[in-house]
Amino acid sequence: MLLPLAMTPTERPTLIEQFRAVRRRTESLAAALSPEDQQLQAYPDASPTKWHRGHTTWFFETFVLAPHGVPPEEPRWGVVFNSYYEAVGARVPRPQRGLLSRPTTAEIGAWRARVDDRVTLLLERAGEDTFLALVPLVRLGIAHEEQHQELILTDLLAAFAANPLQPTYAPLADAGVSALELRFVEHGGGRVALGREQAFAFDNEGPVHEVLLPPFALANRLVTVGEWRSFAADRGYQTPSLWLSDGLAFVRSQALDAPAYTRLVDGEVVVYGLHGERVADPAEPVTHLSLYEADALATWLGGRLPTEAEWELGAAGRDDLRPDTRDFVPRGTDGGWFGSVWQWTRSAYGPYPGYRAAAGAIGEYNGKFMINQAVLRGSSVFTPPGHSRPTYRNFWPPGTRFQATGLRVARDLTRDR
Repeated sequence: MLLPLAMTPTERPTLIEQFRAVRRRTESLAAALSPEDQQLQAYPDASPTKWHRGHTTWFFETFVLAPHGVPPEEPRWGVVFNSYYEAVGARVPRPQRGLLSRPTTAEIGAWRARVDDRVTLLLERAGEDTFLALVPLVRLGIAHEEQHQELILTDLLAAFAANPLQPTYAPLADAGVSALELRFVEHGGGRVALGREQAFAFDNEGPVHEVLLPPFALANRLVTVGEWRSFAADRGYQTPSLWLSDGLAFVRSQALDAPAYTRLVDGEVVVYGLHGERVADPAEPVTHLSLYEADALATWLGGRLPTEAEWELGAAGRDDLRPDTRDFVPRGTDGGWFGSVWQWTRSAYGPYPGYRAAAGAIGEYNGKFMINQAVLRGSSVFTPPGHSRPTYRNFWPPGTRFQATGLRVARDLTRDR
């Protein structure tokens, strides 16, 4: 399932601290929220904060502790916190997670602390062979919890946005935005290697394989709020020739004329975020777009969405090294490969050649979702720092708007240039 970094038993303290750190960060994200806040579920595709806290704990209890003889603290909670693992047992349907008032937020917090101690003790006392067998599962659990840290924030934003009181979660930092002048970086194409099989990777990032790319060009930055405003002013939402058929039906059926959490007020773009409502800077990346809106906007700008292979080639050698900021405002149009918005591609989410899901319940992590979804690349302001990388494959259905999703424009080049 997981391709771990080489690790020896002498590095136990490193792995234990990584485990403890990710668990602490989840609790720090929830610390400012009331029990009522943690109960909220805005959409069927979102989940309450308390559920995310419980599910990530259930994951370690089920896949790390149980195989080593540590029984679950409360077996009935498995039905509450199992997400989609058919091989593990029954579960509450995702749209009904907001109805689960028990266990309480306090009970989940106490449970988390006890599971943390049990995992730590197992890692400290395990023999060499057992420890080495635990490494990939613990690393997977850490990466899995980081994914849910992002979901805590995006799901909370969706819930707060539905409240006319416009609650705030984080203060807004006084930081400016600057956008690079738009230019296109040309790539000659040819045969390139795609994917990752060394260091840490999810199974959907491999196997490494070759793809043949025609020449193409990628924008040096993300599409901005100002460019989206010009698109809207040019009746972009009302111009059928810009839209995919499903996209036009999507925006018409929902009467959409702006990204999620966004409205035009006297020519200004007003956005709502975890810091409250504000006037967006025209130079910041536009976000909370569906794939359909991103595709239409790219077409209006004279380009198209990149394929995931083109995006990966453009991002090769770049790292996600941003700090752990807490106002969650996308400011990185000066390059913006990581840490601003997830970037839609026109690639369907499917298996790479030679992909095989792992046996057992853990094999359900990625493979069974490889249908009816599109690939996004990069990371967003909600993604934990260091979690993403050029080969990382995020995926959502094309109508998704409650995630921090934007775009980078690509263009075709002729081979004789």
